[in-house]
Order: sequence, then C-alpha cells, then structure tokens
Amino acid sequence: MKHLFILVFALLGFTSVFAQTPLQNAEEFYRQGKFSAALGLYEYDLKTHPNDPYVYYNIGNCYFKMGSMGLAAANYYRAFKLAPRDADIRNNLSLALSAGGESLVPAGVPPVLHKAFFSLSYDELKGLAMVLWWAFCLLACVWLLKRRGGKITLTAALLLALTAGWFYLRHKAETEPLAVVAAPVAEIRSGPGTNFPASASVAQGHLLTVQDEKDSWYEVIVKSQGIKGWVNKNAIEQI
Repeated sequence: MKHLFILVFALLGFTSVFAQTPLQNAEEFYRQGKFSAALGLYEYDLKTHPNDPYVYYNIGNCYFKMGSMGLAAANYYRAFKLAPRDADIRNNLSLALSAGGESLVPAGVPPVLHKAFFSLSYDELKGLAMVLWWAFCLLACVWLLKRRGGKITLTAALLLALTAGWFYLRHKAETEPLAVVAAPVAEIRSGPGTNFPASASVAQGHLLTVQDEKDSWYEVIVKSQGIKGWVNKNAIEQI
C-alpha cells in the first residue's frame, strides 16, 4: 500500500508538469533565456488568440532578445494597434524602432498629441462614434418633435463631428499598408528584380509603406527618408 501511494503521488507530480499550458511553458522558457523555444510556444498560442496584444508583445520580446529588431518592431506594432494605451508596449515599440533609426512619433508632432491620438484603440473609437451617432439621432428627434434640448443637440453634433474626424484619421492610419525591414539590410532597387540597380540600402527596423507588388517584390516608400523603390518580399515583414 505504501508503495502504491508513492506511485500515485509520483504520477500526479509527473502529469502536473505536462498539465501546464503552452503559455506557462513559454514564460518559463523565456525566464530561462530559451527565447527560441518560448517564441515557438507564443506563436502557437497566437493561433487561438489572434487578437491578443500581449501575445504579440511577448513574441516581440523574444525577437528583441534574439537580436531581430525588425521582427520585434513588427510584433510590437501589432500589439500597439490593439492596445495603444499600454505603456510597456509603447515603450518597447519606441525602443525597437529607435534601434533602426526610426521614431514612433513623427517629426514635428508633439508626443502628448500622439498619445492623445492613440488614447483609444481603433475598435473603441469606432464604438464611441456609433454611440455618439445614435445619441445625436435621438436628441435630434426630440428637438424636431418638441423643440426642446437644442443646446444639448448642438453639443452632441459637435462631439460627433470631432469624433468622426478623429475616426477618419485613425482609419487612414490603421489601413496604411505598413511593413518593417526584417533582414539585416534591404536593398532598394529601381525595379522589381535583381537586374535593376540598387539605389539605396536600408537597415532592419525601418518602417516602409507598401505601394505595389510584382512577383516576389514590393514597391515601397521608406517613411523616414522618403526613398521609393522595390524590395524583395523576403527582406521585409508586413504589419
């Protein structure tokens, strides 16, 4: 009987190790400095949680520790889009971009204004715009039927107009076809092929706007430098 209890407890301890979730195992690997193993588990977890900003954040951390600043920046940016108010995500994204000579806040834009612009996620801002729209419609109906609440209706109209403008600008930013240089160096060529001369080379971590594609090439604009040309798809990571 004594041996049976020892066997049962041993089996329980053995199975408890394997009862850990992939996320718990990933965190343990990360703490041990096994970043490649942690990355594989985080990417596996992403299949079931594709809209979780913190999975992207953890993937970005792994790439950052492995020295892949471009892929780190791409995943931090994905996390930032989903959770723009998170200070850790914002700081790590800024750090990864700065390593490639980029800046999260565009030149000439006050950091406070940039934070305010991204104080809500895209979905939160969309929800706010819808709420204000229905509130304005209700108040407008009351004013038309009873001629009451004119000031509050006007206030709602102004708030709706401001929010609609904000949402329009965020929609443009959200749908901009961004990419980041993932290779150590990406050659910008004058055409879609290695037979075209290289006009510039861009280090990893630089942000690009994708304009067009042909075969295995993207036509891009390097955001910080204004350089336009063609780059091999394997050298960049779309965000």
